[in-house]
Amino acid sequence: MSGALCGFVAGFISFKKGIAYRKQVAEGELGNAEEQAKRILEDAKKDASSKKKEALIEAKDEIHKLRLEADRDIKERRNEANRMERRLQQKEETLDRKLDNFEKKEEILQNKIKTADKKLEEAEVIKTHQMEMLEKISGLTAEQAKNQLLESLDKELVHEKALKISTYEQQIRDEAEDKARQLISLAVSRCAADHVSEATVSVVNLPNDEMKGRIIGREGRNIRTLETFTGVDLIIDDTPEAITLSCFDPVRREIARQALERLIADGRIHPARIEEMVEKARRDVDQTIRSEGERAVMETNVHGIHHELVKLIGRLKYRTSYGQNVLNHSIEVAHLAGMMASELGVDANTARRAGLLHDIGKALNHEIEGSHVEIGVDVCKKYKENPEVIHAIEAHHGDVEPRTVIACIVQAADAISAARPGARRENLENYIKRLEKLEEIADSFEGVERSFAIQAGREIRIMVKPEVIKDDGMILVARQIVQRIENELDYPGQVKVNLIRESRAVDYAK
Repeated sequence: MSGALCGFVAGFISFKKGIAYRKQVAEGELGNAEEQAKRILEDAKKDASSKKKEALIEAKDEIHKLRLEADRDIKERRNEANRMERRLQQKEETLDRKLDNFEKKEEILQNKIKTADKKLEEAEVIKTHQMEMLEKISGLTAEQAKNQLLESLDKELVHEKALKISTYEQQIRDEAEDKARQLISLAVSRCAADHVSEATVSVVNLPNDEMKGRIIGREGRNIRTLETFTGVDLIIDDTPEAITLSCFDPVRREIARQALERLIADGRIHPARIEEMVEKARRDVDQTIRSEGERAVMETNVHGIHHELVKLIGRLKYRTSYGQNVLNHSIEVAHLAGMMASELGVDANTARRAGLLHDIGKALNHEIEGSHVEIGVDVCKKYKENPEVIHAIEAHHGDVEPRTVIACIVQAADAISAARPGARRENLENYIKRLEKLEEIADSFEGVERSFAIQAGREIRIMVKPEVIKDDGMILVARQIVQRIENELDYPGQVKVNLIRESRAVDYAK
């Protein structure tokens, strides 16, 4: 027990000594650390002081450099300002000298103007005096002398005017004829169309004359029914095996012809059957009209036309103008207009469209008032057609002045198609009136002795009195007659005005 206690005491004493030793070591290390910290702090202060001094020295050097640069810049700017000031002074001196020169020149000019005004006044006085002297000597006033001089000059210039007019007309005629001949010959050669004159009657062949009685029916009921439903007059005369249908409307006449042919082929002819056949024929004709309209559109390569306009185009198949089928005429005009437009470098599609629709007003009947031009314009406006096409329709007969190239092309194509030999037949009375009007216009001019319309109205030969109309004045008279014909007559193609002047010497041997 005592041994353990001694061991414990000895351990405790050793522990205390160890603690004291560690404390002593720690205090020594702490002292060393404080001394080291003090040394580090003093070194840092010394280093900071030296760096501060270096920074101050560098800042002073930088400030000194900036001050030197600023002084140099200020000096340069001051020198530049001095140079500019000297230049401005020099310019100001130059401007002052120029201003002095201008003032001197203006003074000289004013003096010259005053001198010139005085001389003009003197010249006016002298001129007035001379004019008075001339009027006294000549016995004419200035106005009378001027008129006399102008009259003399006008007479002298008649020959020169005639030569100028002749030269210009010949030059324009040669150029226009060459170009027109080239375009028209090309278009006509590429578009060869056949024309068949149509009448206002149709003939239906019968298998035998007994069929006439069956068509007439008991007490004429069949023929009355057929005429009532179709609006066509049936002419049954002594012509063997034939019945004539007469009607001004080709559509109604075609419906009646088809219905009658079907009745003859069927053999059953009575009012109910007649009504049925007429209705079938009407549907077939309507289908034909649509088909013809579509064919015309496809043939002319015109697309996007309203379907109602296509039907109206098809109705032109049953319309004629002076014996010319209007649908064939419209197709031909479309082809001609398209070819001429291509040659001239304008829109051929629009030209073909205008050519196809230019006579669309003829498809409508008499129930709509107005000329076919007005009706065609209204219809095309209704279906929102191209304004250029509408203008071409409006101008193709000269109702308005053509404002576009396409309108002029459609005019030319329409005239070409109508003027083909055999394309149209003309009323004899109108033809004679046109010839008489030609001769009347020519005879109305002073100095015309006789006139003769020849070549079916294509030329008029005029005999003039040689003592009244001189050679120089013939060109002017011919031009005046041409203008009267253009203003007062409607005619296809052109009219040649041929003036003839001859000098005769007549004497008698006795």
